[in-house]
Amino acid sequence: MTKQATLYRMVMPAHTCPYGLKAKHLLERRGFTVDDRWLTTREQVDAFKAEQGVATTPQTFIDGVRIGGHDDLRRHFGLKVADPDAASYTPVIALFAMTALMALAASFAVEGHFVTMRAGEWFISFSMIVLALLKLQDVDKFATMFLNYDLLARRWVPYASIYPFAEGLAGVLMTAHALPWLSIPVALFIGSIGAVSVLKAVYIDRRDIKCACVGGSSKVPLGFVSLTENMMMIAMALWMFGRMM
Repeated sequence: MTKQATLYRMVMPAHTCPYGLKAKHLLERRGFTVDDRWLTTREQVDAFKAEQGVATTPQTFIDGVRIGGHDDLRRHFGLKVADPDAASYTPVIALFAMTALMALAASFAVEGHFVTMRAGEWFISFSMIVLALLKLQDVDKFATMFLNYDLLARRWVPYASIYPFAEGLAGVLMTAHALPWLSIPVALFIGSIGAVSVLKAVYIDRRDIKCACVGGSSKVPLGFVSLTENMMMIAMALWMFGRMM
């Protein structure tokens, strides 16, 4: 017996609802034949919402019963629905995975081998650069979150806005092995202050707050990840200092 579903979704000349497309794809993937009904004007959308007593589209009906929007449809099929406020380590896992692959690729291109000392250095410096890039997307939002826990920023507010530029600068210079007299003290300074700040906030004060390490909209919990970021900067600074001796 063919499974039937009716889907009402917004398809306008200037806008096609992405959740409507996702709902249609989900239904078809589950073996449903979809009666795809387009709402092509704002008037049609408003009239449909008023008639059904709903606030959003798309809306799916199965066997004449309204299931709801895309998230409701996922729940109907027993699928997970992401909580926008839930803590997640996914951003940093993805970031470190990609910077590790970038470092291996650069090592192979330059040295002819994937696993080299330079690959380790590049992994850290590339990570610093990408972390800085994420912070620099919205410096003000990052600074606001950073002020929640950084000890120096709480004493001197401008430091919160300077931090991502300093991290990015140190990362670029360390990648190039250029101006070590500048990159080493910068990385050592911001890494040390950051590590002490995280240790105090998380392990002494036992605060449950979000980390600004991947930007001001982060849902990453403050703790091990942010501490690792700072320890990597310290280790890179000490390593490069040792190479100079």
